[in-house]
Amino acid sequence: MKLNFTYICRLVKTLVKNLHLKETVALSIPLVLTQIGHIITGMVDNIFLGRIGNTEQAAGILSNNLYVILLVFSIGMSYVLTPAVTDAHVKNHEKEKANLFKNSLFINIIVAVLLFIILYFSSPLLGYMQQPNDVVQLAIPFFEVLIFSIIPIALFFVCKQYTEGLSNTRAAMYISIAGNILNILLNYLLIYGKWGLPEMGYMGSCWATFISRFVMGIAFLLYVFNHPSVNSFAKYFGEAKLNALHFWTLLKSGLASAMQFTFEVAAFAIAGLLAGVFGKEEIDAHGIALSLAAFTYMFASGIASATTIRVGSYYAKNDLHNMKQSIIMSYKAVVVTMGFMAIVFICFNALLPKIFSSDEEITLIASRLLLFAALFQLFDGTQVVAIGALRGLEDYRYPTYIAFVGYWIIALPLCYLLAFPMGYGVYGVWLALSIGLGVVAVALSLRIRNLIRLKTILG
Repeated sequence: MKLNFTYICRLVKTLVKNLHLKETVALSIPLVLTQIGHIITGMVDNIFLGRIGNTEQAAGILSNNLYVILLVFSIGMSYVLTPAVTDAHVKNHEKEKANLFKNSLFINIIVAVLLFIILYFSSPLLGYMQQPNDVVQLAIPFFEVLIFSIIPIALFFVCKQYTEGLSNTRAAMYISIAGNILNILLNYLLIYGKWGLPEMGYMGSCWATFISRFVMGIAFLLYVFNHPSVNSFAKYFGEAKLNALHFWTLLKSGLASAMQFTFEVAAFAIAGLLAGVFGKEEIDAHGIALSLAAFTYMFASGIASATTIRVGSYYAKNDLHNMKQSIIMSYKAVVVTMGFMAIVFICFNALLPKIFSSDEEITLIASRLLLFAALFQLFDGTQVVAIGALRGLEDYRYPTYIAFVGYWIIALPLCYLLAFPMGYGVYGVWLALSIGLGVVAVALSLRIRNLIRLKTILG
Protein backbone atom coordinates (compact mmCIF):
# COMPACT_ATOMS: atom_id res chain seq x y z
CA MET A 1 0.00 0.00 0.00
CA LYS A 2 2.86 2.35 0.84
CA LEU A 3 4.52 1.66 -2.50
CA ASN A 4 1.25 2.29 -4.33
CA PHE A 5 0.73 5.57 -2.50
CA THR A 6 4.29 6.66 -3.31
CA TYR A 7 3.76 5.78 -6.95
CA ILE A 8 0.53 7.79 -7.10
CA CYS A 9 2.24 10.82 -5.52
CA ARG A 10 5.04 10.66 -8.10
CA LEU A 11 2.51 10.35 -10.92
CA VAL A 12 0.58 13.40 -9.69
CA LYS A 13 3.81 15.43 -9.37
CA THR A 14 4.83 14.43 -12.90
CA LEU A 15 1.46 15.46 -14.29
CA VAL A 16 1.48 18.78 -12.43
CA LYS A 17 4.93 19.60 -13.81
CA ASN A 18 3.95 18.63 -17.35
CA LEU A 19 3.93 21.68 -19.60
CA HIS A 20 1.31 20.22 -21.92
CA LEU A 21 -1.04 19.60 -19.00
CA LYS A 22 -0.60 23.15 -17.70
CA GLU A 23 -1.30 24.66 -21.12
CA THR A 24 -4.27 22.38 -21.72
CA VAL A 25 -5.79 23.22 -18.33
CA ALA A 26 -5.15 26.96 -18.79
CA LEU A 27 -6.99 26.91 -22.12
CA SER A 28 -9.67 24.47 -20.99
CA ILE A 29 -10.98 26.26 -17.89
CA PRO A 30 -12.51 29.26 -19.71
CA LEU A 31 -13.73 26.94 -22.49
CA VAL A 32 -15.39 24.61 -19.98
CA LEU A 33 -17.11 27.54 -18.29
CA THR A 34 -18.29 28.80 -21.68
CA GLN A 35 -19.64 25.39 -22.67
CA ILE A 36 -21.31 24.96 -19.29
CA GLY A 37 -22.88 28.37 -19.81
CA HIS A 38 -24.71 27.12 -22.88
CA ILE A 39 -26.00 23.96 -21.29
CA ILE A 40 -27.04 25.82 -18.14
CA THR A 41 -29.43 27.89 -20.28
CA GLY A 42 -31.43 24.74 -21.04
CA MET A 43 -31.07 23.41 -17.50
CA VAL A 44 -32.37 26.65 -15.99
CA ASP A 45 -35.35 26.59 -18.35
CA ASN A 46 -35.96 22.95 -17.39
CA ILE A 47 -35.85 23.73 -13.66
CA PHE A 48 -38.24 26.68 -13.96
CA LEU A 49 -40.65 24.68 -16.14
CA GLY A 50 -40.53 21.79 -13.68
CA ARG A 51 -41.73 24.13 -10.95
CA ILE A 52 -44.77 25.02 -13.07
CA GLY A 53 -45.81 21.46 -13.92
CA ASN A 54 -44.82 18.14 -15.47
CA THR A 55 -46.67 18.85 -18.73
CA GLU A 56 -44.99 22.24 -19.16
CA GLN A 57 -41.59 20.70 -18.46
CA ALA A 58 -42.25 17.94 -21.00
CA ALA A 59 -43.34 20.55 -23.57
CA GLY A 60 -40.06 22.43 -23.16
CA ILE A 61 -38.03 19.22 -23.46
CA LEU A 62 -39.97 18.09 -26.56
CA SER A 63 -39.46 21.50 -28.21
CA ASN A 64 -35.73 21.37 -27.53
CA ASN A 65 -35.48 17.82 -28.90
CA LEU A 66 -36.57 19.01 -32.33
CA TYR A 67 -34.88 22.41 -32.20
CA VAL A 68 -31.48 21.12 -31.11
CA ILE A 69 -31.09 18.89 -34.20
CA LEU A 70 -30.72 21.90 -36.48
CA LEU A 71 -29.15 24.12 -33.82
CA VAL A 72 -26.08 21.88 -33.58
CA PHE A 73 -25.85 21.82 -37.37
CA SER A 74 -25.49 25.60 -37.22
CA ILE A 75 -22.94 25.40 -34.40
CA GLY A 76 -20.95 22.72 -36.21
CA MET A 77 -20.65 24.95 -39.28
CA SER A 78 -18.66 27.50 -37.26
CA TYR A 79 -16.16 25.07 -35.72
CA VAL A 80 -13.95 24.88 -38.83
CA LEU A 81 -13.05 28.55 -38.35
CA THR A 82 -10.82 27.92 -35.31
CA PRO A 83 -8.00 25.87 -36.90
CA ALA A 84 -8.03 28.07 -40.01
CA VAL A 85 -7.66 31.23 -37.89
CA THR A 86 -5.00 29.56 -35.75
CA ASP A 87 -2.95 28.83 -38.86
CA ALA A 88 -3.28 32.44 -40.11
CA HIS A 89 -2.51 33.81 -36.64
CA VAL A 90 0.66 31.72 -36.27
CA LYS A 91 1.82 33.04 -39.65
CA ASN A 92 0.79 36.68 -38.86
CA HIS A 93 -1.55 36.90 -41.86
CA GLU A 94 -4.00 39.62 -40.72
CA LYS A 95 -5.69 39.97 -44.11
CA GLU A 96 -6.22 36.22 -44.18
CA LYS A 97 -7.92 36.42 -40.77
CA ALA A 98 -10.21 39.18 -42.06
CA ASN A 99 -11.12 37.09 -45.12
CA LEU A 100 -11.78 34.03 -42.98
CA PHE A 101 -13.96 35.93 -40.51
CA LYS A 102 -16.03 37.69 -43.20
CA ASN A 103 -16.64 34.53 -45.22
CA SER A 104 -17.44 32.48 -42.12
CA LEU A 105 -19.81 35.15 -40.83
CA PHE A 106 -21.62 35.26 -44.17
CA ILE A 107 -21.89 31.47 -44.46
CA ASN A 108 -23.11 30.96 -40.91
CA ILE A 109 -25.72 33.73 -41.04
CA ILE A 110 -27.13 32.38 -44.31
CA VAL A 111 -27.20 28.84 -42.93
CA ALA A 112 -28.88 30.05 -39.70
CA VAL A 113 -31.59 31.89 -41.69
CA LEU A 114 -32.24 28.79 -43.82
CA LEU A 115 -32.42 26.61 -40.71
CA PHE A 116 -34.82 29.08 -39.10
CA ILE A 117 -37.12 28.82 -42.13
CA ILE A 118 -37.00 25.02 -41.96
CA LEU A 119 -37.74 25.08 -38.23
CA TYR A 120 -40.55 27.60 -38.69
CA PHE A 121 -42.40 25.23 -40.98
CA SER A 122 -41.52 22.17 -38.86
CA SER A 123 -43.66 22.92 -35.80
CA PRO A 124 -46.63 20.82 -37.09
CA LEU A 125 -44.28 17.79 -37.01
CA LEU A 126 -44.55 17.82 -33.22
CA GLY A 127 -48.10 16.53 -33.62
CA TYR A 128 -46.98 13.46 -35.55
CA MET A 129 -44.35 12.13 -33.16
CA GLN A 130 -46.65 9.98 -31.00
CA GLN A 131 -46.16 12.23 -27.99
CA PRO A 132 -48.88 12.98 -25.38
CA ASN A 133 -51.46 15.39 -26.87
CA ASP A 134 -51.44 17.83 -23.95
CA VAL A 135 -47.65 18.07 -24.20
CA VAL A 136 -47.77 18.73 -27.96
CA GLN A 137 -50.37 21.50 -27.55
CA LEU A 138 -48.05 23.39 -25.18
CA ALA A 139 -44.88 22.57 -27.13
CA ILE A 140 -45.89 24.13 -30.47
CA PRO A 141 -46.08 27.82 -29.34
CA PHE A 142 -43.00 27.31 -27.14
CA PHE A 143 -41.08 25.92 -30.13
CA GLU A 144 -42.16 28.78 -32.41
CA VAL A 145 -40.50 31.32 -30.11
CA LEU A 146 -37.45 29.22 -29.28
CA ILE A 147 -36.37 28.89 -32.91
CA PHE A 148 -35.73 32.64 -33.25
CA SER A 149 -32.58 32.24 -31.14
CA ILE A 150 -30.79 30.20 -33.81
CA ILE A 151 -29.61 33.37 -35.62
CA PRO A 152 -28.00 35.15 -32.63
CA ILE A 153 -26.43 31.80 -31.63
CA ALA A 154 -24.79 31.67 -35.07
CA LEU A 155 -23.33 35.15 -34.45
CA PHE A 156 -22.06 34.10 -31.05
CA PHE A 157 -20.33 30.96 -32.29
CA VAL A 158 -18.61 32.58 -35.25
CA CYS A 159 -17.12 35.12 -32.84
CA LYS A 160 -16.32 32.39 -30.32
CA GLN A 161 -14.50 30.20 -32.81
CA TYR A 162 -12.60 33.20 -34.16
CA THR A 163 -11.35 34.33 -30.76
CA GLU A 164 -10.46 30.75 -29.81
CA GLY A 165 -8.32 30.61 -32.94
CA LEU A 166 -6.34 33.45 -31.35
CA SER A 167 -6.12 31.44 -28.10
CA ASN A 168 -8.45 33.96 -26.45
CA THR A 169 -10.87 31.74 -24.55
CA ARG A 170 -11.96 34.20 -21.85
CA ALA A 171 -14.15 36.51 -23.93
CA ALA A 172 -16.70 33.79 -24.69
CA MET A 173 -16.61 32.75 -21.02
CA TYR A 174 -17.48 36.22 -19.71
CA ILE A 175 -20.23 36.75 -22.27
CA SER A 176 -21.70 33.29 -21.54
CA ILE A 177 -21.75 33.94 -17.80
CA ALA A 178 -23.44 37.31 -18.31
CA GLY A 179 -25.96 35.73 -20.71
CA ASN A 180 -26.86 33.02 -18.22
CA ILE A 181 -27.37 35.49 -15.40
CA LEU A 182 -29.69 37.41 -17.71
CA ASN A 183 -31.54 34.21 -18.66
CA ILE A 184 -32.11 33.24 -15.01
CA LEU A 185 -33.40 36.71 -14.18
CA LEU A 186 -35.68 36.86 -17.23
CA ASN A 187 -37.09 33.37 -16.54
CA TYR A 188 -38.17 34.52 -13.10
CA LEU A 189 -39.49 37.91 -14.25
CA LEU A 190 -41.40 36.73 -17.33
CA ILE A 191 -42.81 33.49 -15.93
CA TYR A 192 -44.18 35.09 -12.77
CA GLY A 193 -44.76 38.66 -14.05
CA LYS A 194 -42.41 40.55 -11.74
CA TRP A 195 -41.13 44.17 -11.97
CA GLY A 196 -44.18 45.22 -13.99
CA LEU A 197 -43.56 42.67 -16.77
CA PRO A 198 -46.43 40.50 -18.05
CA GLU A 199 -47.03 37.14 -16.37
CA MET A 200 -46.41 34.75 -19.28
CA GLY A 201 -46.31 31.41 -17.46
CA TYR A 202 -44.32 28.68 -19.16
CA MET A 203 -43.98 30.80 -22.35
CA GLY A 204 -41.86 33.27 -20.39
CA SER A 205 -39.07 30.69 -20.38
CA CYS A 206 -38.67 30.54 -24.18
CA TRP A 207 -38.77 34.34 -24.43
CA ALA A 208 -36.09 34.57 -21.73
CA THR A 209 -33.90 32.17 -23.71
CA PHE A 210 -34.33 34.12 -26.95
CA ILE A 211 -33.62 37.52 -25.39
CA SER A 212 -30.52 36.35 -23.51
CA ARG A 213 -29.08 34.65 -26.61
CA PHE A 214 -29.80 37.73 -28.74
CA VAL A 215 -27.88 39.89 -26.27
CA MET A 216 -24.99 37.41 -26.21
CA GLY A 217 -24.68 37.34 -30.01
CA ILE A 218 -24.70 41.12 -30.44
CA ALA A 219 -22.38 41.68 -27.46
CA PHE A 220 -19.78 39.25 -28.84
CA LEU A 221 -19.89 40.82 -32.31
CA LEU A 222 -19.27 44.26 -30.81
CA TYR A 223 -16.42 42.85 -28.72
CA VAL A 224 -14.67 41.25 -31.69
CA PHE A 225 -14.69 44.49 -33.69
CA ASN A 226 -13.75 46.82 -30.84
CA HIS A 227 -11.51 45.08 -28.32
CA PRO A 228 -7.78 45.59 -29.05
CA SER A 229 -6.86 42.03 -28.02
CA VAL A 230 -8.76 40.50 -30.96
CA ASN A 231 -9.64 43.24 -33.48
CA SER A 232 -6.34 43.42 -35.38
CA PHE A 233 -8.21 42.08 -38.43
CA ALA A 234 -10.84 44.83 -38.29
CA LYS A 235 -8.89 47.39 -40.37
CA TYR A 236 -8.79 44.83 -43.19
CA PHE A 237 -12.41 43.74 -42.83
CA GLY A 238 -13.74 46.37 -45.24
CA GLU A 239 -11.44 45.29 -48.06
CA ALA A 240 -11.89 41.55 -47.32
CA LYS A 241 -13.90 39.84 -50.03
CA LEU A 242 -16.43 37.07 -50.21
CA ASN A 243 -14.30 34.87 -52.44
CA ALA A 244 -14.56 31.36 -53.83
CA LEU A 245 -11.37 30.09 -52.17
CA HIS A 246 -12.37 30.90 -48.59
CA PHE A 247 -16.11 30.47 -49.14
CA TRP A 248 -16.00 26.96 -50.59
CA THR A 249 -13.24 25.75 -48.26
CA LEU A 250 -15.13 26.88 -45.17
CA LEU A 251 -18.47 25.69 -46.54
CA LYS A 252 -17.19 22.22 -47.52
CA SER A 253 -15.38 21.63 -44.22
CA GLY A 254 -18.20 23.28 -42.29
CA LEU A 255 -20.83 20.98 -43.77
CA ALA A 256 -18.77 17.93 -42.80
CA SER A 257 -18.30 19.29 -39.27
CA ALA A 258 -21.99 20.19 -39.02
CA MET A 259 -23.11 16.74 -40.15
CA GLN A 260 -20.77 15.14 -37.63
CA PHE A 261 -22.35 17.14 -34.78
CA THR A 262 -25.85 16.55 -36.14
CA PHE A 263 -25.51 12.78 -36.40
CA GLU A 264 -24.68 12.57 -32.69
CA VAL A 265 -27.16 15.08 -31.32
CA ALA A 266 -29.96 13.98 -33.65
CA ALA A 267 -29.49 10.42 -32.39
CA PHE A 268 -30.00 11.64 -28.82
CA ALA A 269 -32.97 13.78 -29.90
CA ILE A 270 -34.62 10.82 -31.65
CA ALA A 271 -33.91 8.75 -28.53
CA GLY A 272 -35.84 11.41 -26.61
CA LEU A 273 -38.78 11.00 -28.97
CA LEU A 274 -38.65 7.22 -28.43
CA ALA A 275 -38.72 7.86 -24.69
CA GLY A 276 -41.79 10.05 -25.18
CA VAL A 277 -43.72 7.13 -26.63
CA PHE A 278 -43.81 5.62 -23.13
CA GLY A 279 -45.40 8.74 -21.55
CA LYS A 280 -44.73 12.26 -20.28
CA GLU A 281 -42.95 10.93 -17.17
CA GLU A 282 -40.42 9.21 -19.43
CA ILE A 283 -40.01 12.42 -21.47
CA ASP A 284 -39.26 14.37 -18.29
CA ALA A 285 -36.94 11.72 -16.87
CA HIS A 286 -35.05 11.39 -20.15
CA GLY A 287 -34.73 15.17 -20.39
CA ILE A 288 -33.49 15.48 -16.81
CA ALA A 289 -30.90 12.71 -17.15
CA LEU A 290 -29.79 14.06 -20.53
CA SER A 291 -29.42 17.59 -19.10
CA LEU A 292 -27.13 16.27 -16.38
CA ALA A 293 -25.14 14.15 -18.86
CA ALA A 294 -24.88 17.17 -21.19
CA PHE A 295 -23.61 19.25 -18.26
CA THR A 296 -20.72 16.86 -17.58
CA TYR A 297 -20.11 16.53 -21.33
CA MET A 298 -19.31 20.25 -21.41
CA PHE A 299 -16.19 19.60 -19.29
CA ALA A 300 -14.96 17.17 -21.93
CA SER A 301 -16.03 19.53 -24.70
CA GLY A 302 -13.96 22.33 -23.16
CA ILE A 303 -10.90 20.06 -23.08
CA ALA A 304 -11.65 19.11 -26.70
CA SER A 305 -11.77 22.76 -27.79
CA ALA A 306 -8.43 23.37 -26.07
CA THR A 307 -7.09 20.32 -27.90
CA THR A 308 -8.21 21.80 -31.22
CA ILE A 309 -6.36 25.05 -30.49
CA ARG A 310 -3.14 23.35 -29.36
CA VAL A 311 -3.09 20.65 -32.05
CA GLY A 312 -3.91 23.25 -34.71
CA SER A 313 -1.04 25.45 -33.54
CA TYR A 314 1.51 22.61 -33.55
CA TYR A 315 0.15 21.35 -36.87
CA ALA A 316 0.68 24.80 -38.43
CA LYS A 317 4.29 24.72 -37.17
CA ASN A 318 4.75 21.08 -38.33
CA ASP A 319 5.77 20.17 -34.77
CA LEU A 320 4.64 16.53 -34.69
CA HIS A 321 6.28 15.66 -31.37
CA ASN A 322 4.48 18.32 -29.34
CA MET A 323 1.31 17.69 -31.29
CA LYS A 324 1.31 14.04 -30.19
CA GLN A 325 2.15 14.98 -26.60
CA SER A 326 -0.71 17.49 -26.43
CA ILE A 327 -3.17 14.85 -27.69
CA ILE A 328 -1.94 12.28 -25.16
CA MET A 329 -2.25 14.77 -22.31
CA SER A 330 -5.77 15.74 -23.42
CA TYR A 331 -6.80 12.09 -23.30
CA LYS A 332 -5.39 11.74 -19.79
CA ALA A 333 -7.14 14.92 -18.64
CA VAL A 334 -10.52 13.86 -20.03
CA VAL A 335 -10.30 10.32 -18.61
CA VAL A 336 -9.67 11.69 -15.12
CA THR A 337 -12.38 14.33 -15.48
CA MET A 338 -15.10 12.07 -16.86
CA GLY A 339 -14.13 9.23 -14.53
CA PHE A 340 -14.85 11.59 -11.63
CA MET A 341 -18.19 12.56 -13.22
CA ALA A 342 -19.14 8.89 -13.51
CA ILE A 343 -18.49 8.43 -9.79
CA VAL A 344 -20.66 11.48 -9.02
CA PHE A 345 -23.55 10.05 -11.06
CA ILE A 346 -23.28 6.68 -9.32
CA CYS A 347 -23.10 8.16 -5.81
CA PHE A 348 -25.78 10.84 -6.24
CA ASN A 349 -28.08 9.35 -8.87
CA ALA A 350 -31.08 9.49 -6.53
CA LEU A 351 -30.43 13.07 -5.40
CA LEU A 352 -29.58 14.94 -8.62
CA PRO A 353 -32.96 14.49 -10.42
CA LYS A 354 -34.74 16.14 -7.46
CA ILE A 355 -33.17 19.45 -8.50
CA PHE A 356 -35.46 19.36 -11.55
CA SER A 357 -38.64 17.68 -10.33
CA SER A 358 -40.46 16.67 -7.15
CA ASP A 359 -42.48 13.95 -8.90
CA GLU A 360 -41.42 10.60 -7.42
CA GLU A 361 -41.99 8.55 -10.58
CA ILE A 362 -40.00 10.98 -12.74
CA THR A 363 -37.08 11.21 -10.32
CA LEU A 364 -37.00 7.40 -9.92
CA ILE A 365 -36.74 6.82 -13.69
CA ALA A 366 -34.18 9.63 -14.04
CA SER A 367 -32.06 8.21 -11.21
CA ARG A 368 -31.85 4.87 -13.01
CA LEU A 369 -30.98 6.56 -16.31
CA LEU A 370 -28.09 8.35 -14.60
CA LEU A 371 -26.47 4.95 -14.01
CA PHE A 372 -26.40 4.48 -17.79
CA ALA A 373 -25.03 8.03 -18.09
CA ALA A 374 -22.24 7.01 -15.70
CA LEU A 375 -21.51 4.06 -17.98
CA PHE A 376 -20.86 6.22 -21.05
CA GLN A 377 -18.98 9.12 -19.41
CA LEU A 378 -15.53 7.86 -20.47
CA PHE A 379 -16.75 7.03 -23.99
CA ASP A 380 -18.37 10.44 -24.33
CA GLY A 381 -15.25 12.22 -23.09
CA THR A 382 -12.76 10.36 -25.26
CA GLN A 383 -14.83 10.68 -28.43
CA VAL A 384 -15.22 14.45 -28.12
CA VAL A 385 -11.50 14.94 -27.39
CA ALA A 386 -10.72 12.78 -30.42
CA ILE A 387 -12.99 14.99 -32.52
CA GLY A 388 -11.19 18.07 -31.14
CA ALA A 389 -7.81 16.62 -32.10
CA LEU A 390 -9.01 15.70 -35.58
CA ARG A 391 -10.44 19.18 -36.03
CA GLY A 392 -7.01 20.59 -35.19
CA LEU A 393 -5.61 18.29 -37.88
CA GLU A 394 -8.30 19.69 -40.22
CA ASP A 395 -9.79 16.22 -40.69
CA TYR A 396 -13.58 16.45 -40.99
CA ARG A 397 -14.72 13.87 -43.53
CA TYR A 398 -13.77 10.61 -41.80
CA PRO A 399 -15.09 11.64 -38.36
CA THR A 400 -18.40 12.38 -40.09
CA TYR A 401 -18.51 8.87 -41.55
CA ILE A 402 -17.65 7.41 -38.15
CA ALA A 403 -20.38 9.44 -36.43
CA PHE A 404 -22.95 8.33 -39.01
CA VAL A 405 -22.12 4.65 -38.60
CA GLY A 406 -21.81 4.78 -34.81
CA TYR A 407 -25.02 6.67 -34.12
CA TRP A 408 -27.33 5.94 -37.05
CA ILE A 409 -26.28 2.46 -38.18
CA ILE A 410 -25.51 1.05 -34.72
CA ALA A 411 -27.04 3.14 -31.89
CA LEU A 412 -30.50 4.05 -33.27
CA PRO A 413 -31.46 0.57 -34.53
CA LEU A 414 -30.31 -0.78 -31.17
CA CYS A 415 -32.46 1.85 -29.43
CA TYR A 416 -35.54 0.50 -31.18
CA LEU A 417 -34.56 -3.14 -30.72
CA LEU A 418 -33.84 -2.86 -27.01
CA ALA A 419 -36.73 -0.49 -26.24
CA PHE A 420 -39.57 -2.26 -28.05
CA PRO A 421 -39.05 -5.88 -29.21
CA MET A 422 -36.85 -6.71 -26.20
CA GLY A 423 -39.06 -4.68 -23.84
CA TYR A 424 -36.44 -2.64 -21.95
CA GLY A 425 -38.24 0.64 -22.63
CA VAL A 426 -36.41 3.88 -22.01
CA TYR A 427 -33.56 1.99 -20.30
CA GLY A 428 -32.91 0.08 -23.52
CA VAL A 429 -32.66 3.41 -25.34
CA TRP A 430 -29.91 4.57 -23.03
CA LEU A 431 -28.02 1.27 -23.17
CA ALA A 432 -28.00 1.51 -26.97
CA LEU A 433 -26.69 5.09 -26.84
CA SER A 434 -23.86 3.92 -24.56
CA ILE A 435 -22.87 1.24 -27.05
CA GLY A 436 -22.92 3.73 -29.93
CA LEU A 437 -20.71 6.16 -28.03
CA GLY A 438 -18.23 3.39 -27.26
CA VAL A 439 -17.95 2.40 -30.93
CA VAL A 440 -17.42 6.02 -32.00
CA ALA A 441 -14.79 6.66 -29.30
CA VAL A 442 -12.71 3.65 -30.38
CA ALA A 443 -13.03 4.39 -34.10
CA LEU A 444 -12.04 8.06 -33.74
CA SER A 445 -9.02 7.16 -31.61
CA LEU A 446 -7.86 4.70 -34.27
CA ARG A 447 -8.28 7.43 -36.90
CA ILE A 448 -6.00 9.76 -34.90
CA ARG A 449 -3.36 7.07 -34.52
CA ASN A 450 -3.38 6.32 -38.25
CA LEU A 451 -3.22 10.00 -39.21
CA ILE A 452 -0.27 10.69 -36.91
CA ARG A 453 1.53 7.60 -38.17
CA LEU A 454 1.00 8.77 -41.78
CA LYS A 455 2.16 12.31 -41.05
CA THR A 456 5.24 10.95 -39.25
CA ILE A 457 6.15 8.81 -42.27
CA LEU A 458 5.63 11.69 -44.68
CA GLY A 459 7.55 14.05 -42.38
